[in-house]
Amino acid sequence: MTGKLHDKLVLFGAGKIGRSFIGPLFSRGGFEVVFIDISRPVIDELNLRHSYCVLIRSDVETVINVQHVRGVFVGDEDQVIREIVTARILAVSVGSNELGSILPVIAKGLLKRFETAGTSPLDIIIAENLRNAGEFMRQELKNYLPEGYPLEERVGLVETSIGKMVPIMLMKDTEEDLLQVFAEPYNTLILDKRAFKNPIPEIEGFAPKENMKAWVDQKLFIHNLGHAAAVYLGYLAHPDAIYLHEVLSDSKLKEEVRNTMLQAADILLNTYPGEFTAESLTAHIDDLIRRFQNKALGDTLFRVGCDLKRKLSSDDRLACPIRLARELNLPYGLILKVLVCGCHFRATDEAGNRLSADLEFDEIYEKGIREVLTAICGFDEVIHREVIAEAIKLDDIVNLIREGKM
Repeated sequence: MTGKLHDKLVLFGAGKIGRSFIGPLFSRGGFEVVFIDISRPVIDELNLRHSYCVLIRSDVETVINVQHVRGVFVGDEDQVIREIVTARILAVSVGSNELGSILPVIAKGLLKRFETAGTSPLDIIIAENLRNAGEFMRQELKNYLPEGYPLEERVGLVETSIGKMVPIMLMKDTEEDLLQVFAEPYNTLILDKRAFKNPIPEIEGFAPKENMKAWVDQKLFIHNLGHAAAVYLGYLAHPDAIYLHEVLSDSKLKEEVRNTMLQAADILLNTYPGEFTAESLTAHIDDLIRRFQNKALGDTLFRVGCDLKRKLSSDDRLACPIRLARELNLPYGLILKVLVCGCHFRATDEAGNRLSADLEFDEIYEKGIREVLTAICGFDEVIHREVIAEAIKLDDIVNLIREGKM
């Protein structure tokens, strides 16, 4: 091991976003892409073929052949560390719930890298839908690095906004080809310009931004919130629907989704004055609704709406903008309705199953919506008593709708 650096991306996570978005961007940019993953079959197949296909689903289907790839099993710690030492850049795309599990080995790689490659800094692209992801990783890495390690000088923690939509692969599709993945055409990666320690790689599709926090919140408050509105309102109105485009064919529901997104846009405009315009956000909303209706993509209500404990949590797509609206004295009623409908979301995957975390959520909701609002959404009973009172009334109405009494 010489420690010599070259154009290699080490990417933790060979899942949907890793294979459909981050990997192809860097592969086309001239990088070797080394996937680190927990799935031995996926790693073995990557090492057998050194390529895979991304099927772009839209009006016209195209196929991207991603080359110069290989894999390392995450449990092969020594090899993972060696890959980190010789990487030009690192990326993580494992899902926010699993992010903490990979940080110990990353810390070991950073230490070995310093011993071998001197003071050469390493940038880590955080390809996760997670608010304040850079600060989370910074604090967690400190737990695994020795006191005095100059983290701020040697590691760039680059937050991103992941706007690409990638559906769950059906069993028949993975049986046909374990590595193939479907995705929409959108291919822009918004990332934090100021977080890089090295020159930003010249990669087609990169969109560096100065005020990254604003752009992370745009994704959360507009895209993620819009998704939530479509599936939670859509499931209430059409409980037998499977696909996102199905519920959005309901013009009345689509208009309610749009109005909910516009309410969130007003909160975003007031939170970050000067960063966005009403016109640009409205255009963004209309483009998203068009993308949500992509029939060829086959995105499901289950995929978009599951993981309720995370998606209804205090710092996520619904509770967070409601809290900000309260602070700014702005309307939030449409967003609150979506949150309440989310408590009733019970869509399943193709096998009729739900996430274990969602079954745990059901147990919390059985104690009453007040328990969800305080334990999951983080609303204080004194500070947010009006929010809680409004939500309880809405919950009673939703229950009547589900029982066919309204």
